[in-house]
Amino acid sequence: MKKGMTMAGKNAVSGYLFISPFIIGFVAFMAYPLYQAIRFAFSIVSMDTVNNTFSMEWIGLDNIRRALTVDPDFVRLLVEEIVAMLFMVPAILVFSLFVAILLNRKFPGRAFVRAVFFLPVIMASGVLIGIETNNSLLDMVAAQIQDQNALRANVTGFIENLLITTTGVGVVSDFIGYILDITNQIYTIAMASGIQILIFLAGLQTINPSIFEAASLEGATAWENFWKITFPMISPMILVVVVYSIIDFMVRTDSEVMEMVEIQIMRLMDFGYGSALALIFFLSIALILAIVGLAISRLVYYYD
Repeated sequence: MKKGMTMAGKNAVSGYLFISPFIIGFVAFMAYPLYQAIRFAFSIVSMDTVNNTFSMEWIGLDNIRRALTVDPDFVRLLVEEIVAMLFMVPAILVFSLFVAILLNRKFPGRAFVRAVFFLPVIMASGVLIGIETNNSLLDMVAAQIQDQNALRANVTGFIENLLITTTGVGVVSDFIGYILDITNQIYTIAMASGIQILIFLAGLQTINPSIFEAASLEGATAWENFWKITFPMISPMILVVVVYSIIDFMVRTDSEVMEMVEIQIMRLMDFGYGSALALIFFLSIALILAIVGLAISRLVYYYD
């Protein structure tokens, strides 16, 4: 008698069914353009504006070599983006987990507060970015606030410098400087944490409350509940959030590397060199994701 499918097999089939729309869309609409972009990266591309066709001359690694050794800006901008990503992603991870834990508690108006934290995700799709970048009224108000708060800013800067200098030079001083920098960018972090909060919130709601009740009866504190129950059980969500945050940060609209690629392709019409820049950027992100995924996956706890 043929045995039935195991639970792991059923979960695998369900997973493939869920991602099948993306797979179909990728094969139908993205696979061939990706193939063409890779070919462009190793060629000199000329465009026939009359017939709307491309002609390619294979030049091997010349575009890659130009980007890495000749271009004075690309490598510098790429390194700056990676450093900024390493700076922001841990802050987004901690902030989104903290907010998700708060939103998972029962209190009046919880649904409204959840909507407030997710609202920046909707607005940041284009409307809010346009308001922030092309609004003279907001620029004038910001300038006035900056002038009025000059003394306060000086006092804040003095306190920050005092905290850094009094701790000396070393790990403690660097950590305090990092915390102060994160505090100064809390608006950016909050704007970038909407999806991550929802992911963590979904993970928190899958934890059976009876586990916490049993732990409390055994005398476990809230701190012990977090590190012994909550954190291990949402560790798969941590991997998802880190991967999503890295990709979301690196391909954001105001990324200087993305802007450089856009300038080369859309303005200068240098499709070959622009595709080479995009390919290097893509491979850099893929390498970072592979390293981070391999490191975090070793710490992920999976439970049935």
